[in-house]
Amino acid sequence: MALLQRAPWGTFGAALLCLVLAFLLWGGANRGRKIILATTMVLVVFAAVMARLNYFEWMFHPVPAAQFESAAASKLDKSEMILAIRYGSDARAYPIREMAYHHILNDVVGGIPVAVTY
Repeated sequence: MALLQRAPWGTFGAALLCLVLAFLLWGGANRGRKIILATTMVLVVFAAVMARLNYFEWMFHPVPAAQFESAAASKLDKSEMILAIRYGSDARAYPIREMAYHHILNDVVGGIPVAVTY
């Protein structure tokens, strides 16, 4: 986690250093070296941008607002696995097939905020 928190600053510093070095080397470089410098700079900029993005959200889209149905109106098979939570008189069931895709869902059960995860 410490590395993850510092990665954006580290990549920014590395990108800045590479940019300065490329600028210094550009003037005396031949065509082949300029191509290598330009390619390296594209890769460095790509790495710096990717360090700032949460690419896991691209793969696992968060659920903006959970929608629930009564057990009678549900279209779940009787053999389908669920995650269930009950607090007081309030109960929820989360299908495993949906949780396996999204992995986490924020909800409120019985007035208590919960993070359901699989």
